Amino acid sequence: MLDRLPFPAPALRTIEDPTDGESDLLIVGVTEGGVREGGTHPSVLGRVDIDGRGWLDRCFSRGAFAGKLGETLLVANPATQGPAMVLLVGLGAGHGSRGDAFRAAATGIRRVTDRPRKRVDIALAESFPSSCHDAIVSGAMHGCEGQAIYQTDASIHVPETLAFVGIEDKAIRRGRTIGDAVNRTRRWVNEPASVIYPETFATEAREVAEEAGLEVEVWDEKRLEAEGCRAILAVGAGSTKPPRLVILRHRGGGDEPPLAIVGKGVTFDSGGLSIKPGDGMKDMKCDMAGAATVLGVMQAIAKLGIKKNVIGLCGLAENMISGESYKLGDVIETRSGTTVEILNTDAEGRVVLADVLDVAVQQQPCAIVDLATLTGACLVALGTEVAGLMTNDTELGRAVRGASDAEGEPVWELPMFELYDELIKGKVADIKNVGEGRWGGAITAAKFLERFVAEVPWVHIDIAGPAFADSPKPHRDAGATGVMVRSLIRWVEG
Repeated sequence: MLDRLPFPAPALRTIEDPTDGESDLLIVGVTEGGVREGGTHPSVLGRVDIDGRGWLDRCFSRGAFAGKLGETLLVANPATQGPAMVLLVGLGAGHGSRGDAFRAAATGIRRVTDRPRKRVDIALAESFPSSCHDAIVSGAMHGCEGQAIYQTDASIHVPETLAFVGIEDKAIRRGRTIGDAVNRTRRWVNEPASVIYPETFATEAREVAEEAGLEVEVWDEKRLEAEGCRAILAVGAGSTKPPRLVILRHRGGGDEPPLAIVGKGVTFDSGGLSIKPGDGMKDMKCDMAGAATVLGVMQAIAKLGIKKNVIGLCGLAENMISGESYKLGDVIETRSGTTVEILNTDAEGRVVLADVLDVAVQQQPCAIVDLATLTGACLVALGTEVAGLMTNDTELGRAVRGASDAEGEPVWELPMFELYDELIKGKVADIKNVGEGRWGGAITAAKFLERFVAEVPWVHIDIAGPAFADSPKPHRDAGATGVMVRSLIRWVEG
């Protein structure tokens, strides 16, 4: 693993009484409708209000805090017992989903990491059904991670202990496992390309596999050549850091055919000879977010002991410039035998995935899901918070979208009509690696990938928008987000 851990994981525990006087701070949820849920049942929030002689009711009635979603208010506790500070977290008018629980906990923790604290109590369980309790835990862990991993002075002070009121140990263990997978995914993406490149990513994968109990196989450039992976080799030809293919296996489902999860891992994308401008290149360390997501998901699947067979495949390359770079006009015969005419070396992710998807098909999976920061066109279509979903199988697409809806990670399905196939037909080779001009760019990229999945049910998720954030939000820092880790874990379980 990476030796430097700027944001260490806190200790997690469950508690019954947050007013025992040992906590530095208590986080409680407040709905937009009032301080007490229904106004009748005793609750942590109600007890705090009673101990403080109705100060929370007064605070609420006088408009100091409205309970709007994402709103926070940190106040000193006027009571003579219990935590010294209380943080109110707004839950909005209608809460109860796993996504809401995750964001509420993450928002609360992010608000209180401005200084060292020994123990922070989180009393959000009373505001959500038990099916959301593990999401509270993983959300709290999410709030403990940020992008400032190289700042000399710590920007985030992770509490020594997070204590969860009314959450059982089983939910805490599950939430910790998922939260750790999301945070590791974010850390891999946030690392600069001088630290995470194909060889070091493969090293990380080996260490994750050993820790989690996964089987792992790494194909170096010689094995890639022997396997006919000419597409991934072409993309990586301009770099001094050669490509890799990582294959991870979790055997939890007996003789069942596996699920395959495939990730684009371009560890830095200069655009190649179709070079990007400087502003377009500065965050291109994030172009391996798909592969990082696969590694995070596989880690969690193994640690959770999910009773399914799952294969994770990560195609890793640097898209750089040298005399060895692949060129516009080149024709590449991919591993599957399909030939590709290169008309833009900055449309490299789909070229990498062409070979990786063919390797995935060879594993005889019952379904394939691939993730990639693939197109700026998807950003134009859906913005920065929503991933694009494209599929050749309606039922599989519905299942993946259902999992993402349940976890509060929105995706939107784009059409895959046959008429789009015409846009990637090549004049020299079977297909070309870009469509016609600017139109339908996210879809034509998916249509390119579809040529390499044979008849296997397949979903492509373009995470170019939500994988990496330019600015922070109340529930997360800027930088890598770890999007789709939680959703894919749910999909695999389902």
